[in-house]
Amino acid sequence: MPQDELSGMADLSVTGNDSHASRGGGEKRSRLPNEERLPPTPTLERLTTYLRCLVDMGATGMDTVSSSQIEQQTGISAAQFRKDLSWFGEFGKPGVGYNIVELEGRIAHILQIHRVQPILLIGAGNLGSALIGYPGLEEHKFQIVAAFDTDTNKIGKRLRGIEVYDFHRLREINRSLGARMAILAVPASAAQAAAEHAVESGVRAILNFAPILLRIPSQVIVRNVSFLQELAVLSYHLTESSRQGK
Repeated sequence: MPQDELSGMADLSVTGNDSHASRGGGEKRSRLPNEERLPPTPTLERLTTYLRCLVDMGATGMDTVSSSQIEQQTGISAAQFRKDLSWFGEFGKPGVGYNIVELEGRIAHILQIHRVQPILLIGAGNLGSALIGYPGLEEHKFQIVAAFDTDTNKIGKRLRGIEVYDFHRLREINRSLGARMAILAVPASAAQAAAEHAVESGVRAILNFAPILLRIPSQVIVRNVSFLQELAVLSYHLTESSRQGK
């Protein structure tokens, strides 16, 4: 790959938020009431919303919370909240509600973010730099442990405290780090090759910011992120609201 292909912000053109959610045999998850059933991805997405809400409530000194209070804070109905939790067992006490610390801990354990999750960053350009600086990652125990690029002007330097390595050393470096998750912040032209090398280096889950459908083994989980897609949807709804005089 040309040296500049992994550098800079990924070209955020057309891509989807759909998840390539095949699960490999080595993926760890919390035991479900029915082991043959897996929760839908939207349920897992809502769990992160509940977790953020619980963290905020706990910071105010609250001890317990009701499903109606969760609805007020998140906009997700109390019935949906209870249904989402039911995938993972029994929670709370009738007439009492949910202990915030306990529920926060159980959701974190379900999502496997009760312990630090090391993450590799592939692409140390503008987007990569912004992601390293995002405080929400460490708040939820996601830790970017190394960055990789092909730009010789970046290799060997530190990006917000994280060392940038030669992309071609990814497998070597990850032997000691043992990271199974990676963030792909590269242009579309470099994304497929970068993803393949990441998988060969032990990565089994990728957050992809590149506007391209990655063709990788089915046991690797991919989530696609597109700022442009989200802005386009907002633009449509904004225009429609204006037409209807809202």
